[in-house]
Amino acid sequence: MKEKPSNPDDFSSNTAVSVTNITRTFGDFVAVDNISLSVKKGEIFGFLGPNGAGKSTTIKMLCGLLMPSGGTGFVGGYDIVKQSEEIKRTIGYMSQKFSLYDDLTVEENIDFFSGIYGVPDRKKTGRKEWVLGMTELGNRKTNLTGTLPGGIKQRLALGCAILHEPPIIFLDEPTSGVDPISRRNFWNLIYEMSKSGTTTFVTTHYMDEAEYCDRLALIYRGRIIAHGTPGELKEDYMKRDVLEIEVYKVIEAMDILRMHDIETAIFGSSLHATLEDGDKAIPVIKRVLGEARIEVGKIEKIVPSLEDVFVTLIETS
Repeated sequence: MKEKPSNPDDFSSNTAVSVTNITRTFGDFVAVDNISLSVKKGEIFGFLGPNGAGKSTTIKMLCGLLMPSGGTGFVGGYDIVKQSEEIKRTIGYMSQKFSLYDDLTVEENIDFFSGIYGVPDRKKTGRKEWVLGMTELGNRKTNLTGTLPGGIKQRLALGCAILHEPPIIFLDEPTSGVDPISRRNFWNLIYEMSKSGTTTFVTTHYMDEAEYCDRLALIYRGRIIAHGTPGELKEDYMKRDVLEIEVYKVIEAMDILRMHDIETAIFGSSLHATLEDGDKAIPVIKRVLGEARIEVGKIEKIVPSLEDVFVTLIETS
């Protein structure tokens, strides 16, 4: 018999995930350091940070796969310390390795996960057809999963993770290693699930993907350094101007500007400089780079990206 949530009032409100001061240590190493956050029902919540920041460790604790060293939390109303098995049966989880078995066929993977998640017999056929339709693998259901392209395999992994129609899904770096078109198509699926009321907690290190989320938490070295909507993060944490500088010798230009105490980072083939007054800084930058015989193209003030916010926060952490 399914145990009742230990915090049913929390889940019956508008909160799907709530954690307070959770930590996780491995010996002397602190992987997750006193994290507190909450996720609303039906929300797409992004957990953004570089590799090694503590994203995967946090998500494993929330999924009942790893016991926290301290703190409290509830997922779907279930206690992450005392009711991890109930959490596992309530949520969907997709790891960055896609959680599929390459030596099984597409259909065998679907059948396997139907059993793991306890999909009722009366629903198994319908749910299998839904996954095959969503992945467009109806004509390839006998193919070995290991032979599928990365984007298709990714969709299959998502389909298998939500066969039991969970109210909350956790996606750990779900678009890592797939092409941009597959990434965009995958996010379209996430939007569709959100419209139907599914709560999505997704970790990513792709800054552009963070713009797709309703709210974000930025994590660095195991700590949350900022949280809010994408717009709030840009408005609340970026009080300075951002200049985009087009130069041919990007690395040399960055080194020279930093020697003149101009905070600069590489963004693609350009530089972004963060300053108190961008208008006053433009002639200074042109002069400094000109003296170094570095040809400067366009310099203009731009709306800061989330990457600008993150870089600024890291440098001031």
